[in-house]
Amino acid sequence: MHLDVWLLLGAGVVIAAIVSVRIAHGTGLPSLLIYLGLGLLLGEDGFGLVFDDAELAREIGLVALAVILAEGGLTTNWRQVRPAVPVAIVLATAGVGVSVVVLAVCTAGPLGLDWRSALLLGAVLASTDAAAVFSVLRRLPLPPRLAGVLEAESGFNDAPAVILVAALSTGGAAATRAGILVLDVLLELAIGGAIGLGVGFLAAFALRRVALPASGLYPLAVFAVALGAYSGAVLAHGSGFLGVYLAAVVLGNAGLPHRAATRGFAEGAAWLAQIGLFVMLGLLARPDELPAALVPGLVAGFALILVARPASVVASALLARVARIGAIPWREQAFLSWAGLRGAVPIVLATIPWAAGVPGAKTIFNEVFVIVIVFTLVQGPTLPLAARLLKVTDPGEAHDLDVEAAPLEELKSELLQVTVPPGSRLDGVEIFELRLPSDAAVTMIVRRGRAFVPEPSTRLLTGDQLLVVTTAACREAVERRLRAVSRSGKLAGWYGERGD
Repeated sequence: MHLDVWLLLGAGVVIAAIVSVRIAHGTGLPSLLIYLGLGLLLGEDGFGLVFDDAELAREIGLVALAVILAEGGLTTNWRQVRPAVPVAIVLATAGVGVSVVVLAVCTAGPLGLDWRSALLLGAVLASTDAAAVFSVLRRLPLPPRLAGVLEAESGFNDAPAVILVAALSTGGAAATRAGILVLDVLLELAIGGAIGLGVGFLAAFALRRVALPASGLYPLAVFAVALGAYSGAVLAHGSGFLGVYLAAVVLGNAGLPHRAATRGFAEGAAWLAQIGLFVMLGLLARPDELPAALVPGLVAGFALILVARPASVVASALLARVARIGAIPWREQAFLSWAGLRGAVPIVLATIPWAAGVPGAKTIFNEVFVIVIVFTLVQGPTLPLAARLLKVTDPGEAHDLDVEAAPLEELKSELLQVTVPPGSRLDGVEIFELRLPSDAAVTMIVRRGRAFVPEPSTRLLTGDQLLVVTTAACREAVERRLRAVSRSGKLAGWYGERGD
């Protein structure tokens, strides 16, 4: 009976959270605020559920963040993100360091913090939140490079922030000597990155060559591999967050069978992780303690979004320019500064010093909780307006062509499912003008719910779904040709567009 009650309660919370997504979507707010509210409502000062185990919250929170990062990596478009990676790495490393130091300087005096506590607060708040960034920014028509910087930064910067918070929470030599701390950070990032890339490429190689007996096994395999990269990196004393994100990026862009099903499964798992995570963090917070954290939280929050975050972006842009890895115009710098959303990550990181028994850690948790709530309300709904005012939107950007593949093992062939997206130059192209390799053919088109076998002269229209049968050997060539025509039209080859 006890288990049945908990199952009923859990189902009710998940259903309420799903309904809240629809409400939050219309307002432009990340749904995390409603999830946190559900947790507060169910907690000790609401329905009376008692949860005060910071150590358990830390462990659950880190695993939930790994699931969210896996989904973020699987849905990241590497072609869009690749040009932005160097700049994003600078933001996620040097930018995090600048943010930590600047915020510590801004808050130590006004909040009466010692330097360790001030640096700890800066480290907890240094990382942007992948879930919040993905949920808000993927609805904005941003230029690919700017969107890529934001997505890659949010995927990369969790790792150094976690390492810094853990080091400062232990109070050991690595937390007191800057040189040792930097070396530790670099070593953990290198180990996590190497394991993530190695696991990702090895799994992609295997999954492309082994036809599983059921399509539902592919999402399970991909997700298990990504989370395996996280645990493997942690066991090797590396960054699990960087490992899981890089492994997921590799798998999400490796042309594996049933990619749409895999991404759908990952998205559902990430939603469930977000719901459970935010409700748990809401349960962990005590509403009667939050008013005392309001003023310090506002001071730290304004220092973060008006001083520390802009300083980190400007410093990173300057470093990127000096290193000649990319220039960031001032308008994009301003938008990057305002778009540094905080969500679950800072709250989860605040449980690390609390679980470690650091003096004043519970106060830091409460302040971070207030900062996330207040400044999500401030920043989330205003991002579209900020993008328009700064003129960084790109409404004409066409959707990328998504190709879904299923293996036909006995025929040594593959079935590709292609949807013609809005803005694609496939619209109006006749089948014969695609000039696909001789070992590939468009076998069926689904248009407005009606399926038919096309003629060579059939013109494609926006929204059409194409079924293309191709041999395994020329599948990549078929995908490149389809992407090339989607971007530049039937004369893509004449314009030098190859679909890479």
